[in-house]
Amino acid sequence: MNSQELINALADKARLAGKTLSVSSGVERKAALEVIADAIEARSAEIVAANEKDMEAGRASGLNSSLLDRLLLTPERIKGIAGGARQVSQLPDPLGITLRKSTLPNGLELEQITVPFGVIGMVYEARPNVTVDAAVILLMSGNAALLRGSSSAAHSNEVLVRIMREALSGTKISPDVIQLVPSDDRETVKALLHARGKVDLVIPRGSAALIRMVVDDSTVPTIETGAGVCHVYIDEFADLAKAVPIIINSKVQRPSVCNSAETVLIHSKIAESFAPIALKALQDAGVIMHVDSTIEKIAKNAGIEVKPAHVENWSTEYGDLEINVAVVNSVDEANEHIAKYGTQHTEAIVTENKEVAKRFIALSDCAAVMVNTSTRFTDGEQMGFGAEIGISNQKLHARGPMGLEAMTTTTWIVTGNGQIRS
Repeated sequence: MNSQELINALADKARLAGKTLSVSSGVERKAALEVIADAIEARSAEIVAANEKDMEAGRASGLNSSLLDRLLLTPERIKGIAGGARQVSQLPDPLGITLRKSTLPNGLELEQITVPFGVIGMVYEARPNVTVDAAVILLMSGNAALLRGSSSAAHSNEVLVRIMREALSGTKISPDVIQLVPSDDRETVKALLHARGKVDLVIPRGSAALIRMVVDDSTVPTIETGAGVCHVYIDEFADLAKAVPIIINSKVQRPSVCNSAETVLIHSKIAESFAPIALKALQDAGVIMHVDSTIEKIAKNAGIEVKPAHVENWSTEYGDLEINVAVVNSVDEANEHIAKYGTQHTEAIVTENKEVAKRFIALSDCAAVMVNTSTRFTDGEQMGFGAEIGISNQKLHARGPMGLEAMTTTTWIVTGNGQIRS
């Protein structure tokens, strides 16, 4: 069986199993998520042991610190993954919701309701947490899942899928709604992307290169989750006591993820007074700084070590303890810089001036805008969606953190009493 035949077979099996989701109640799907969460937590040691095999292989192959951080599963992180599944189980059922309803002059009754997509493929890199996040969101929204993680997380993904499938075996929902696509052959990615008619939607999560490959090569419809070149703009009207913690949290709290800040922009009117404070805080946090010429002079006077930024730095998603710092003369100039180098993911402003904040929001063409808070809050769990399927920075269908509602589409129900069209 070649890769395309394999993917087609897995998709057919998933679609058939999906019928058990189609006839399930929200209560039954919620219960299934609880069972999965309990099983993951109970078998934490087994998951950690499998993950350590991936970590050993990753270290041996020279995976960078950002990817190793994303790959790592600790008991605390596993507990968090289980907690995310439970949080999703407590959310309202996204299926069968009436979006609009009307009666036509001829007596036909129209109703538009939410329904699942069907079979959704996930293509992702060294992020075993996505295996569970995606599975539970897709299950709760009535979709079957084809999960194609990277070979670097093979052992972790295998044990997680096995645990989830075994947990489902005791419910009314078929375990086959969760399918793990083999990661030892790169051709399975191509086959998944070309399974039009078998797979209804593909969602990539990972590096900019992975996302671009999926979007460019797929014949299956895709939702583009985006790279995160996120900015924090410190306005002339900022409360500087708020600004430093926001900068540090946006960069340092978890630098490997897509909602981590990559550039700080400082208004020129406060640069001389505020930049040394911000640079010192970043330096103390172990952050490497790439700066424009104005910040370079300020840093030199303050005895702070920085590096001159090159043009490629401004559009780089570091995923590590590195950041860019530059001076701008206005909120408009900040937005111009963001529009040129950003990825329409998350942008933050620190200001006490409501009109400036309003203008920043209006000029920001992105999935999420943060006002006086960290970029790290662009996150499904933090926003109350439970786990997330990804963060979309495209404009069709879904944008921002994607939870249950984003994994549904609609059907029109037209009910008559014998009417025929003339």
